[in-house]
Amino acid sequence: MDTRTPPAAAFVTPVLIAGCVILIVNFSIRSSFGVFQIPIADEFGWLRAEFSMAIAIQNLAWGIGAPIFGAIAERFGDRRAIVFGALLYAIGLALSAVATTPGQHHILEVFVGFGIAGTGFGLILAIVGRAASDQHRSMALAIASAAGSVGQIL
Repeated sequence: MDTRTPPAAAFVTPVLIAGCVILIVNFSIRSSFGVFQIPIADEFGWLRAEFSMAIAIQNLAWGIGAPIFGAIAERFGDRRAIVFGALLYAIGLALSAVATTPGQHHILEVFVGFGIAGTGFGLILAIVGRAASDQHRSMALAIASAAGSVGQIL
């Protein structure tokens, strides 16, 4: 029998809001790459396939990074894992802005992919799920998931 006291609504609300903001920012940035594919490829004389390969590498890094960030969160704490993910995301984005060759862009998208993993659904939904009471967990997870979708629309 679980004897833990259920989380208070006053604790769940800030966790849910913070998780939603992180997911909105994460997925609004990630979803914008397709908009810039043709202008970036044209500006630097890259093939569209070269830019697309960078996005594919990013997605692969995201998939590989998700369980790694789960382990980081388990060992060092959720907050540190999210901050580390956000730093990788920011570094990858900032350096991608000055990348001049497709190879540089491909390497830097690994940072972006790991950053997405560290600020994405896997980590955020686990945090929100732990913070919510049994009665409100489904709703809290649905709201956080919807926030990621809102980010993709923005």
